[in-house]
Amino acid sequence: MPYSETFKFTKTRIASLPTPQQGKRLIVKDTEVKGLMLMVTATGSMSFYVRKNINKVSERIFIGKYPDLPIDTARKLAVQKLSLIAQGIDPAAEKRRMRTEITLGELFDEYMERYSKPQKKSWIYDQREIPKYLSHWFKRKLSAITKPEIRLLHETVQKRNGLYQANRTLERLRAMYNKAIEWDWEGINPTTGIKKFKEKSRDRFIQPHEMPHFMLALNNEENHTVKDFFWILLLTGARKNNTLMMRWEEIDWELKSWRIPDSKNGEVLVLPLIERAIEILRLRRFLTNSAWVFPGEDPEKHYSDPKRAWRRCLKRATISLWSIDPKLKVLINELQQQTDEKLFGDKLFSLIRAQAKTEGISLSEGLMNIRLHDVRRTLGSYQAISGSSLQVIGQSLGHKSLQSTQVYSRLTIEPVRASIEKAADMMFERV
Repeated sequence: MPYSETFKFTKTRIASLPTPQQGKRLIVKDTEVKGLMLMVTATGSMSFYVRKNINKVSERIFIGKYPDLPIDTARKLAVQKLSLIAQGIDPAAEKRRMRTEITLGELFDEYMERYSKPQKKSWIYDQREIPKYLSHWFKRKLSAITKPEIRLLHETVQKRNGLYQANRTLERLRAMYNKAIEWDWEGINPTTGIKKFKEKSRDRFIQPHEMPHFMLALNNEENHTVKDFFWILLLTGARKNNTLMMRWEEIDWELKSWRIPDSKNGEVLVLPLIERAIEILRLRRFLTNSAWVFPGEDPEKHYSDPKRAWRRCLKRATISLWSIDPKLKVLINELQQQTDEKLFGDKLFSLIRAQAKTEGISLSEGLMNIRLHDVRRTLGSYQAISGSSLQVIGQSLGHKSLQSTQVYSRLTIEPVRASIEKAADMMFERV
């Protein structure tokens, strides 16, 4: 049967095709879809493909084996391939590119080593969170992950882990694809057009009526490193990581200031230290033989995990706040006598909640919804309450914005110190 013969592909006609001699091939064309061909080998193997001139070169593009691939399906796939060719896309080249394209897992490794670790202070969160929520795609090629899949993942994480985690996951995936494109990956970012869930700005801070209870809890903390760390957070408004990595060489005792060499916005930040903060640091300097102000168990490393201590502090503060209610105070005193723990222990907190539930007593959340970052917001809030300008508050907290950067740069450190002093005095009013 000659090469030029064409007919409408049907099961009957294809079944009637002769088997070519050894080393020969038989090729026939379909009349329904121009360009669709069927090749028969001497072994009886039959394959659909499309032949088309691409960039003046004759290309044969494999579609599938017959009869595994039905005729109607072959025609549909042929139309798709021919449509791509008409748009200037070479399906064969695209297939070759896919074979050599990196996977999401390979991009993650490159992203961490080439960008996140060298340039992001928060790289540890990328290292932990990206595999946690995206590892099921790590073996897939970048271009194989679709926008509908990402949108579904975004919605799923929101339902299971909350909208904040869903948005952070979307942001990290978007950043990875953007870096891939920057590093010459020839593809489209599939996260484009997927909007983040609307987030509410958090405005929680330690209220004036809560402050005495919080300070009492701090003063009852047995771990002096933890206690001093929380106090410095409260009295400086500094970020947690900057404070954890505070070094003695950054303290200017004469000017009573703290020079943070690498703040979140990438610039040097100088914070004033009020007298209460200086007193804490002087005592720590006398007792600490480490380059770190807050060393860990290994003095060569800084303290790194305040979460458990923070929860312990909040429980104690909340018990103190509950004790204002006369009825709850009686209950708390009775339960305290049943424990061997010191005032405001973890075990006492659990006993109070269990007994209150048994007796149908409603307990407020107290300070249990205060996050460590809210301590930073607390200083700014007290500055605002005491009448400080937004410019002064912005500089004291190391904020940066296009509108206010020039104003910040014109301020001196002394108005900031006065503002913090005033805010701290307000904190101690009820203590």
